[in-house]
This record gives sequence, structure tokens and C-alpha cells, in this order.
Amino acid sequence: MNGAAAPEPTEALAPSPQAPLDWRFSQVFGERGAGEDVQDVDIISAIEFNKSGHHLATGDRGGRVVLFERTDVKDHVPRKDAEKADYSISRHPEFRYKTEFQSHEPEFDYLKSLEIEEKINKIKWCQETNGASFLLSTNDKTIKFWKVQEKKVKKICEMNMNPSNAPANGSPAGSTMCGSSACIPNGGILKPAGLPLLRLPVVTSQETSLAANCRRVYAHAHDYHINSISNNSDGETFISADDLRINLWNLEISNQSFNIVDVKPTNMEDLTEVITSAEFHPSHCNTLAYSSSKGSIRLVDLRQSALCDTHSKLFEQHEAPGSRSFFTEIIASISDIKFSMDGRHILSRDYMTLKLWDVNMDSGPVATFQVHEYLRPKLCDLYENDSIFDKFECCQSGDGLRVATGSYSNIFRVFNCGAGGSEVTTLEATRNPTRRQIQNPARPARSLSSLTRVVRRGAENTGIDANGNSYDLSTKLLHLAWHPSENLIACAAANSLYMYYA
Repeated sequence: MNGAAAPEPTEALAPSPQAPLDWRFSQVFGERGAGEDVQDVDIISAIEFNKSGHHLATGDRGGRVVLFERTDVKDHVPRKDAEKADYSISRHPEFRYKTEFQSHEPEFDYLKSLEIEEKINKIKWCQETNGASFLLSTNDKTIKFWKVQEKKVKKICEMNMNPSNAPANGSPAGSTMCGSSACIPNGGILKPAGLPLLRLPVVTSQETSLAANCRRVYAHAHDYHINSISNNSDGETFISADDLRINLWNLEISNQSFNIVDVKPTNMEDLTEVITSAEFHPSHCNTLAYSSSKGSIRLVDLRQSALCDTHSKLFEQHEAPGSRSFFTEIIASISDIKFSMDGRHILSRDYMTLKLWDVNMDSGPVATFQVHEYLRPKLCDLYENDSIFDKFECCQSGDGLRVATGSYSNIFRVFNCGAGGSEVTTLEATRNPTRRQIQNPARPARSLSSLTRVVRRGAENTGIDANGNSYDLSTKLLHLAWHPSENLIACAAANSLYMYYA
């Protein structure tokens, strides 16, 4: 047409591998000095970005919630100034401390003679309204709904009488006569009878302060410790999960919830598995997933029945014959699950591996990532010191191309799960995150699009010798979160919050 040559047909090109990300240190909050002891109440126990990524919330074992807000998105640097300063206009993300509040206090259950600690287990952001931020926070038993907004501080700037010119013996001091009436310094007029005209105080608001108000308390609905809360995409409901039950709540109703999943057997001696994590689908309000201590993930459709004891899909990986040992079931327990942003995949973390599941394929994970395989010969020692029961979280990038999870020695690993990617990056939660980084040998490219199962090992020699002597079980990176739209990871090392960007 119009003399233009028709393009020649070309063969479909294989997807090019993703270039490795260059991770760099961005910020740290609460960095401790050398030899400084960390108080248990200051250890971070939850991290969560809001939907836009402009706010970040952390919770700690002391029951406090700390909020941070992003500052670099508001700053626009002119190109000339940037050239003079000799740096790029696109600077790395920056956050600043915004406010904090005491979310939970230690309590005591007198009926069960049980202490309820104030530790924050989970934080979830809700939809913003009229400039105010809303979030849910929970400890082992009680969920609270918080509203955080800026309030103007009101001050009285004009009084009926100037305090510095107080009247003496009924007559205003320093008054001057204006005709037959006296003039009062603050503008009032003194009548001949000696009584000033009434001037109403003027209230002004010049300063603003952040205030956190607890709007609702959702309590007395769980007999066991709450391990998960998750918002529904409808913006009206959320779920809370403990070891045996999942409850559905309406944000506006705090005295009533509906039990939608109950795995408690009639006889507790028949109990074989417990619920470890639960999350709503990011866009389908009728779909949720929950994981179990046996390593399985169940997909539930709320439209099927009021009590969702039967699942619509079951995701589990069958173990190889003859590979079962005493620790098999313990390390298979899933500690965390996350839906991808598009809802197509589910990311799960058990003790040794990170698995990626396709919600349309329940025959097995599409990818498995070995996190710390060097610990497998040490499972007996890990069992004796209870480290084998540590619960590591996982996260996925907004584009779904990379996943991340933590390990011991305050390190975390980022895996490339995109088309043709085999990248494995080991980072340490310090100001120099790549000091433990060792290049991984090249591997054949495998992609998710082929739906083939692939196992990628995090390099066992990343700062750890062949005998595994240098790992530190006392420093573990359990909690981390990925920015919803940028390559920015926030992670917690004890009481310090580290941020890295690429």
C-alpha cells in the first residue's frame, strides 16, 4: 500500500535474558552501632508497602507501628542544577520518618491464664480516603483498624483583652481617650459606662500534626494465634487466619465475623496439619488461598459455599520415593504465600526453598529456588536449637520477573524468574550489600512461559565455605517487602530497616 514494501515475515525470536540488576544501598533507619545491644521490643516484626508505594509501615515486638513516607517523588530537580551537581536527575528512592503510634499493649487473658504479647504480627494498608491513610494491624489475638491523618493545630490568636494590658481597678491600663470613649490596645472601644465592647476570640490553624486514631477493634474471634490478615479487593472486607480457622470480616462491623474455613477436627488427636498463611486474590474478591504445615496450598472460591471446607484447587509437590526423613514434613511447612500482582502466580516459602506456582497448573510448581541448601546436612542441629521453625517471608516484584526471600547471617536472595533468566543475587543487610556477592556460574536459560519446572540453586559458596562454618543463625532476615512498582526492597535486620534499589 502507498508504495511501501511489505515487511518480510520473521521467525519468532526467543525472549532475551533479563540483564542482572545492580543492587545498591539506599537508606537505613535505626542502624545500631558496633557493640550496641538491641532491645527485644525494638526488633521489627512486620513490613508492608501501601498500594502506591509512597508509604511504608513497620511493626515491632513492642506493639508499635512506624510509618515512613517517600520524599523524592515530590522533588523536581532542574536539569541545569543536576548537571552542575554532576549527578543524574533520576535519583534513588528516598523515604523519611513520618510518625509512629502504639498499636497494641500487652494483655492477659484471665479465662485462659494466658499472656498476650504486644508484638505486631502483620500490617496491611487499606484504601486511602480524603487524604487519610488507613491500615490494619494485628498481634496474636486482636486486630485494630487505624486512621492516620494530618490535623491542624488550632490556636487562639486574638482575645477580648490583651493579657499584657490587664485592667487595673476596672479601668484599662494605658488607655487613651478617643472623644468620649477610651481606646483599648486590642482594638476594643470602652463605653462611657466603663464596659468594653465584646470582641470574640479568633481561632487560627497554622501548624499541622499527624494523629493516629483507632477506629475499630476486632477481638475475641480467634482461639489460636493470628498468623495472617489480608484485605479483599472489594475494599469492604478482610480475612484473618489462625492455626485452624479463617474468619471473614467487614471493615465497618467489629463485633461479628464469619468463619469460612475450619480445619479443626472433632478429636484434636486427629489433627495432622494447621493453617500457616492466607491471602486474598489481588483482583478476584471471591478467591483466596491458604497454605498449610504440610506444604500444600489450597485455592478457595467463596461462591461455592458459606463454609469453604472444600477447596477448588490444591497445589502440592509430591516427594520423591525414598527421600522421606524425620525432617521432611517440618521443612515442607509453608511460612508465607504471596499472590503476584496480576494474580496469575502464587509465591510460597518453606524452610529450604522458594516455589512459584501457576494458578492454572496444580500438578506442581513451575519454578523452585534453593535458598540455603548448605544447611541441609545441619538439619539435626537446626532442630535442636529450634531454628528449623523460623518463619521466613517472601516477596515478588511488581512486574513479576523477580522474587526475593531472606536467610541467615542477615542475607537475602533475589532470583530472576522471568523468561530466560537465571540470575541469583545474594545481598547482605548492611551499607555494603554486595560484599558477600560471588558471581554464579552460567546456567541454561529456562522460562516460565514454557511451564517447565526448573530448580535454581542459590550459590552455596556466597561467603560460606564448603563446611558451612560461617553462617550465623542468630542473625536472620525474616521480614522483607518489595515496592509495588519499582525495584526497591525494604528488609528488617533486627531493629534496623534497610532499603536497597536497582
